[in-house]
Amino acid sequence: MDTPGNDKDNTRRMGRGMAWLAALALIGLLWLFFAGVEDRRNNPNRKLATVPGASAELVLKRNHDGHYIVPGAINGQAVTFMLDTGATQVAIPARLGKKLDLPTGPAFKVLTANGIAEARMTMIDELGLGPFILRQVQAGLNPGMDHDDTILLGMNVLKHLEFTQRGDTLILRALPEQ
Repeated sequence: MDTPGNDKDNTRRMGRGMAWLAALALIGLLWLFFAGVEDRRNNPNRKLATVPGASAELVLKRNHDGHYIVPGAINGQAVTFMLDTGATQVAIPARLGKKLDLPTGPAFKVLTANGIAEARMTMIDELGLGPFILRQVQAGLNPGMDHDDTILLGMNVLKHLEFTQRGDTLILRALPEQ
């Protein structure tokens, strides 16, 4: 038989359980919110269109680390590029080669920030960066880049574009035909 004291204990226990559930829900919501904040800080350009012909220029915001990160495409597959004026050519994490339908060519040595590494030559049929499309772009598949999926966009692509930087904004335009 339930006594009035027993009902109080059950109510208290249920109240504590509900408080724990509310606390867990709050923690989950805060985690989702702050994960979104960090993503926006790391890649402020993540929602840019990668459709060719959208405009004659591409306007990028610098991320909190000082890099320009931008969505793009390789052989029709969505990728994330980091503009790297210190890279001679496009550098792709080796494990992305099959996913991006890239052929594996001969090995060659590359000088990286971490020293000399061996990469494999490849050829990108089509590289899309905002309104810009380049075809038959030489690149390297680098096994030392497998810490994330970011692809370094080197000078063999960037040499086709004009740069204008103002503060934390970079404007890319196609070079005029000569």
